[in-house]
Amino acid sequence: MSEIEYVRGDATVPSVKGVKVIAHVCNDIGGWGKGFVVALSRRWPEPERAYRAWHRDRAANDFGLGAVQVVQVEPYVWVANMIGQRGIRTGSKGVPVRYEAIDRALERLADHAAELGASVHMPRIGCGLAGGKWSRVEPLITDRLVRRGIPVTIYDHGEGGS
Repeated sequence: MSEIEYVRGDATVPSVKGVKVIAHVCNDIGGWGKGFVVALSRRWPEPERAYRAWHRDRAANDFGLGAVQVVQVEPYVWVANMIGQRGIRTGSKGVPVRYEAIDRALERLADHAAELGASVHMPRIGCGLAGGKWSRVEPLITDRLVRRGIPVTIYDHGEGGS
């Protein structure tokens, strides 16, 4: 079984051949505008547009914690919008990250990646604005993706990991 590969760089520019899925965590209230999504939107308008439409039409679709929306942005590049945080603020119920939702989303992501024959690329999901701990997220990625033989690369942007 391979391991998660860690690199310094930009997760929106995976430097491997073949089909790639760039995965990230979104909130469940339709907010898009801080964190990793800013870099995504700079490169492609489609993931934000699709996420906003998905949220707007949520009464008629699967939008909610644990759901995944996969959006094609280039012939061999897809973006996975994974709903893994409740709201956007830390409050009486703790930080926004929801590990069970990330786990369910990663399981769905694994199915998409396997179907596409894709590798998966992401920042340290759930650990920035969502307030999660990498020590809780990393084992979920290993269980859901790496154990299924899906190559995973984690990108640490700039100085030091988050």
